[in-house]
Amino acid sequence: MTSDTHRAIEAVWRIESAKVIAGLTRMVGDLGLAEDLAQDALVAALERWPESGVPDNPGAWLMATAKHRAIDVLRRGKLLERKHAELGHELEARQESPERELHAVLDDHVGDDLLSLMFTACHPVLSTEARTALTLRLLGGLTTDEIARAFLVPKATIAQRIVRAKRTLAAARVPFEVPRRPELAARLSSVLEVIYLVFNEGYSATAGDDWMRPALCADALRLGRILAELVPQEPEVHGLLALMEIQSSRSGARVGPSGEPILLLDQDRGRWDHLLIRRGLAALERVEALGGGYGPYALQAAIAACHARARTPEQTDWTRIVALYDALAQLQPSPVVDLNRAVALGMAFGPAAGLEVVDRLTSEPSLAGYHLLPAVRGDLLAKLGRFAEARGEFERAASLTRNTRERTLLLERAATCTRG
Repeated sequence: MTSDTHRAIEAVWRIESAKVIAGLTRMVGDLGLAEDLAQDALVAALERWPESGVPDNPGAWLMATAKHRAIDVLRRGKLLERKHAELGHELEARQESPERELHAVLDDHVGDDLLSLMFTACHPVLSTEARTALTLRLLGGLTTDEIARAFLVPKATIAQRIVRAKRTLAAARVPFEVPRRPELAARLSSVLEVIYLVFNEGYSATAGDDWMRPALCADALRLGRILAELVPQEPEVHGLLALMEIQSSRSGARVGPSGEPILLLDQDRGRWDHLLIRRGLAALERVEALGGGYGPYALQAAIAACHARARTPEQTDWTRIVALYDALAQLQPSPVVDLNRAVALGMAFGPAAGLEVVDRLTSEPSLAGYHLLPAVRGDLLAKLGRFAEARGEFERAASLTRNTRERTLLLERAATCTRG
């Protein structure tokens, strides 16, 4: 197999696999079986395309191949009897083959199927780790090995999470459907949480040798865009999309030539992707057009927009950012939000104002092992000229982070304080 053909098959699978799995799940009523059938279609593509060439419509080829395999399974098993009953007794009376109707079942409502697959993979009955792995597997088209590498977890651990997740969904008889309005908000929140968790792990890797993992950001952004098309009337979906678009716009400027981190105020803003910024601002306008006020994701997007609109760090509207963090703290109170607000306070009203808030947070149990607390405190102390104290905070932050690049950056800042 040529490398070009292999790359083409991988690209097609990433784009089309979710649609195939979603359609098959609705048809056979079993998520695990649906993925197996989709994988069979992928194997067929790997066998045939190197000789025949990639089809003009490779997604349709995969779907058609998967359909035929699904129909074969339905013919062989008890599922066929159930599907016959669903299609109606009059069909049997005319002795007609169900294949035409089965094809129609798969071709209907592709968008609804994708949305149902998202809600199933992100069902609250699963742990956050299981939801994340299953979403990347089924909707992101990632292999088990790719997911394991992205999260620095053994491949066997990810494989177990996925298998157990499927079993849990089957045992709980989770329906393959879009939840109705009374439970839609809670279930949608679970989907948004998973997408944002994937994005954040790509944007600021918690561990390992890389500051960023752009592939994870791209996967999360693609899922966010799909979700925004499928549920266009949900403001927080557009809020999350706006946040990810604007944050992604900085990716090229966040990493130096050797992979070293470049912090926000030190970035070359000419390297920000202004197309992504425009897309993010447009998504934020969509939130406003839908009405009902900003939710947590939209508020974070509005904060990101303040940075995006500033041509230089000095032009940043820090007072507005403080107000937005105040609103976020009211809506979704958390020590991490308070810590971010302290940074904005320090920029808007001076480091002493920020340090006052941070000092109160040092007794917060949930932040005891959070490396950004001493990192922020060190930055504020350094700005106040208290270099010895700042050095100790940066060294403590370096000891807490599991990211090699971030540790190096923090130790460099500690060394700067020594010289300071």
